[in-house]
Amino acid sequence: MADNPNKVLWEKGDFTRIAETMRESGDALVAQLGIKKGIKVLDLGCGDGTTAIPAAKRGAVVLGVDIARNLVEAGNIRAKKEGLVNVSFQEGDASNLEKLGDKTFDLVVSIFGAMFAPRPFDVAKEMVRVTKRGGRIVMGNWIPGDPTLVAQILKISSAYTPPPPQGFISPMLWGVGSNVIERFGSAGIEKEKITFHRDTFTFNAPYSPEELVVAFRKFYGPTMNAFDAAEQSGKASDLQRELESLFRSQNKSADPRTTSVPATYLSVTVTV
Repeated sequence: MADNPNKVLWEKGDFTRIAETMRESGDALVAQLGIKKGIKVLDLGCGDGTTAIPAAKRGAVVLGVDIARNLVEAGNIRAKKEGLVNVSFQEGDASNLEKLGDKTFDLVVSIFGAMFAPRPFDVAKEMVRVTKRGGRIVMGNWIPGDPTLVAQILKISSAYTPPPPQGFISPMLWGVGSNVIERFGSAGIEKEKITFHRDTFTFNAPYSPEELVVAFRKFYGPTMNAFDAAEQSGKASDLQRELESLFRSQNKSADPRTTSVPATYLSVTVTV
């Protein structure tokens, strides 16, 4: 895993600083999952526990897996602070969960996590493999071309970065239903067992939209890469301006000193 570019990307900044703006929506999303005490949950691409910790608070036995060592450490620190003994975090790759046994989990959750792993067909196969028969997989995936925040950040950023390497598969393709059906289909899941709906995830920050842009610039791997490239071409101020305009225009907070930006995503539920 030493030279895994995905690992490098997510260890680059400090995603916990972005995750702090995602806590309320993370908790609300978990509240909808009907978690029963004692069920075994895998949170894949868990970050520092935005959905893993609320799941544990509802009595599930949770394992969080993430490619980034710093986020795994941050998750374990958060769990300890909360006094939760039923959640733990470990390093792992969503496209190869070699340490996890077949049919282990009642629920596999991946909210804006596994979508960023390379080799999406392997990711689908691994998620299905570790889920108990009759269990569920729930993914939250950003939608390509969507007019709301995250898709637009990635779209704006891509105009400033060099083209991706040959064979690169955009993570955003997980936000297209037909791709999801094809990927899980190759893992043996019939399309009748897959349901979709659009939902909203809100980024809430006790500071201005402009300051949230600064947080993305300093701490969010993909935006950091975009600024690195933009600085080399002398366009960093253009990128900054575009992102500030985006964040301001999408801010729903009545107070310009605070930020509340909703983003639409595709919610996927797979019955295994």
